[in-house]
Amino acid sequence: MFAAQSGDASHHGQNGNLSTGDATHSTLAEVEELDFSKLLEKPRLLNIERQRSCDERSLHELSMTISPHISRTENIGYRLAAEHLDFGQHSPRRSGFNTPRSPFEPHPIVGEAWEALRRSLVHFRGQPVGTIAALDTSDEKLNYDQVFVRDFVPSALAFLMNGEPEIVKNFILKTLRLQSWEKKIDRFQLGEGVMPASFKVLHDPIRNNETLMADFGESAIGRVAPVDSGFWWIILLRAYTKSTGDTSLADLPECQKGMRLILSLCLSEGFDTFPTLLCADGCCMIDRRMGVYGYPIEIQALFFMALRCALVLLKQDVEGKEFVERIVKRLHALSFHMRSYFWIDLKQLNDIYRYKTEEYSHTALNKFNVMPDSLPEWIFDFMPTRGGYFIGNVSPARMDFRWFCLGNCVAILSSLATPEQSMAIMDLIESRWEELVGEMPLKVCYPALESHDWRIVTGCDPKNTRWSYHNGGSWPVLLWLLTAACIKTGRPQIARRAIELAESRLLKDSWPEYYDGKLGRYIGKQSRKFQTWSIAGYLVARMMLDDPSHLGMVALEEDKQMKPLIRRSNSWTF
Repeated sequence: MFAAQSGDASHHGQNGNLSTGDATHSTLAEVEELDFSKLLEKPRLLNIERQRSCDERSLHELSMTISPHISRTENIGYRLAAEHLDFGQHSPRRSGFNTPRSPFEPHPIVGEAWEALRRSLVHFRGQPVGTIAALDTSDEKLNYDQVFVRDFVPSALAFLMNGEPEIVKNFILKTLRLQSWEKKIDRFQLGEGVMPASFKVLHDPIRNNETLMADFGESAIGRVAPVDSGFWWIILLRAYTKSTGDTSLADLPECQKGMRLILSLCLSEGFDTFPTLLCADGCCMIDRRMGVYGYPIEIQALFFMALRCALVLLKQDVEGKEFVERIVKRLHALSFHMRSYFWIDLKQLNDIYRYKTEEYSHTALNKFNVMPDSLPEWIFDFMPTRGGYFIGNVSPARMDFRWFCLGNCVAILSSLATPEQSMAIMDLIESRWEELVGEMPLKVCYPALESHDWRIVTGCDPKNTRWSYHNGGSWPVLLWLLTAACIKTGRPQIARRAIELAESRLLKDSWPEYYDGKLGRYIGKQSRKFQTWSIAGYLVARMMLDDPSHLGMVALEEDKQMKPLIRRSNSWTF
C-alpha cells in the first residue's frame, strides 16, 4: 500500500503555503481525511424519479439485480459530512438560466463566466443543442463557430451541476441522430458508429428553415476522424444519468443502439496483439500532428472509461449481454496492459535504463524491444524520487515518455490508475509544479518538441511551435479534469491553488483558448478569445471544489476485480 496517505505530515509540509487565510481554507486538513470514494455514491437531489440505480456495478455483479436506491441512512451521512466540511447542503435546483449560487461567497468572475457561457448557446428549431467552440469576433472563424462533441463536455457538466439537464439531453439526441448519417470521405465510407467531431446549425432565411451540418473529419485540418467523440458521448450519457437519476434517456432503443455501434468499432477483432486501441495522429484533443499515433494515453484512458460507463448503461437484453461479456474481457486485459507497460516511476525508469535488447520468447523482460539509448535526457531530471505517471505511448521499439495531462487525469477518474498510482500522479504534479502548472494551469503535454524533433514530428507545423498550442501549451480547460482528480485522491488543496492562479488572469485575458511559454505566461499567439471550454472548464472546477459531491458525475470507483495479477514497480520504493 502507499506509504504516505493524503493526510501524511509530508504532504502538509509540502502544501502548508497553499492556504490564503480565507476561512473556507481552514477545512483543508479535514477534507484530506474524508473518504472521497463515498462522494461517488452520493445521488444528486433532483425531482426526477429514479427507475434504476446509476451506481457502478463491479464486473462480477453484472448479472445480479441492482438495488434501486441508496439507503436514507447513507444519504444523511453524506449530507452531514458535507456540512462538517463546510461544503454546505445541496442548493435547491433551479430552472431557467439564472446564475447559480455557491456555498461559498462566489468569486467575482463566476457571474461573468456564466454570462459568457450563456452567450455561446446554439439553438436548433427553438431548443438549445450545444455551445459553440468560441465567441470569436475575428474574420477567420474556421470551425470555431461549430458545436464540438469534446468541447461541449465541460459545458454540459456545468449545466448539469446547475440543474439544467435539458440542453444536455438535446445534445445527446441530436448527435445520436447525426451518427446515423451515411459518412463518406473521398468515396470511402466510415464506420457506422463514428460520432461527428462537430456540427453546425445552418439557417435558411428564404425557406425559414434550419438544418444541421456535421463534420466527421472530411473538413477537419488533416482530415482525421475523431476517435474520442464516441467515448466522450458515452461518458456524457452516464454523467447525465448519474446527475439526474433519469435512466429513460439511456434506455431509449436509439441510445442503446448508438452505444453498441461505438463499441462495435473499438471492440472489433483484428491483427493487434495488444488490448489498446490503435489510432492515427490527430484523433483526439491533440488534433494536430504531434507524434501521438499508435496507442496514445488519452485515447486509451477514454476508451477504458467509456467501456466502464457502457457497463452501467447497457441493458441486460440479448444484444446487451453479448457486449457486456466482450467489455469485461477487454477491461481486464486493458487495465493489466496499461498499469504494467505504460506506468513509469523512478524504479521503472532505472529498469528501462538497464534493459537488454533483442530478447526473444515470452520470458523477455524488454517485451517491446525498447533501446535504452532512446531514453530522452530530460526524463532523468524530470522524474522525482516520489511520484510517477502514465507515459504518452508504448509500441514496438518506441516509448513516448512525454507527460499528457488529459490521459493521466482520466486514468485517475476512471480508476484505470490504481489508488497507489493515482496518488503518485498527484505527487508528480506537486513535485513538478513549475513545469506542469506554472503561472496558468495546465500543460497539455510536457516537454515541448524543439528544433529537429519539431520539424520531423509535427511536419514543421507553425501553430505547434515549442511551448504553444498542443506542443507544451497551457490549456485552462484542463482545470476541471485536474480538480476532479484532486478531489478523488483527497488532495483538493492542489486544485484550489491551480484555480486561484486561473482566476487571477482568465477574465482579464478574455478567456483564451491556450497560453504560450514554459510557464504559460503569454496569451497564445493564435489563441481564440472567449473560448467556451476555457469558460466552462473553470466553472466546473469551481463548482466541483465548492460541492465535491459533483464528482460522482465524472468519476468511477475502483473495481476490485480488475486488480493486476502482478505488481510492477511502485513509486514509493527507493
